[in-house]
Amino acid sequence: MSLTDKNKASNSNNLRASSQPETDKSLIIKNGWLQKIEQQLSTFFSPRQPQDNISLLVIHNISLPAGSFGGNYITDLFLGQLTADAHPTFSDIAQLQVSAHCLIRRDGSIIQYVSFNNKAWHAGVSCFNNREKCNDFSIGIELEGSDDIPYEEAQYQQLSRLTVSLQQHYPLITNEHIVGHCDIAPSRKTDPGHIFNWPYYRRILQQRKVN
Repeated sequence: MSLTDKNKASNSNNLRASSQPETDKSLIIKNGWLQKIEQQLSTFFSPRQPQDNISLLVIHNISLPAGSFGGNYITDLFLGQLTADAHPTFSDIAQLQVSAHCLIRRDGSIIQYVSFNNKAWHAGVSCFNNREKCNDFSIGIELEGSDDIPYEEAQYQQLSRLTVSLQQHYPLITNEHIVGHCDIAPSRKTDPGHIFNWPYYRRILQQRKVN
């Protein structure tokens, strides 16, 4: 389901206010990397091919352990440093080789793991508009969260800010080409979940473009 098709959740029941970092200034992308943003370099990526025009933005969620926020476990996972004995639920995921381009934490801060010019390993078996292997042509953004816990206001603001910068830099990412992981892998994935407020995200994204 594309961004323009999303009509889920009212503003009043799935937004959480929180203190947030600066979200008014534009995010600068240079050589595939956000500037003045924390970088943690994952080795879980592949080079894009010349035909892999970036044309899709995929929104995910992640929390480690599930439903818990804070700490470095997500970064550890994306860097291949997660230990199985750190938590009972990690034994099944510690050996996974996965990554995303960016993580937006609960306070709105961003960590980038993979250059946008490379393929992060975030989508898995996936299909968009009859085109498979979405990693080839997409950018994957993880929100620290879960399907049924409201996202923070700072995350919506930072996601919209990042989206504007990505759309400016990669103009094939139109609003119709912004989807959830659940939309490109519906038999496997549910994120960013029913609690993600697509209408609100769409509205503040449009406001940023107008302003």
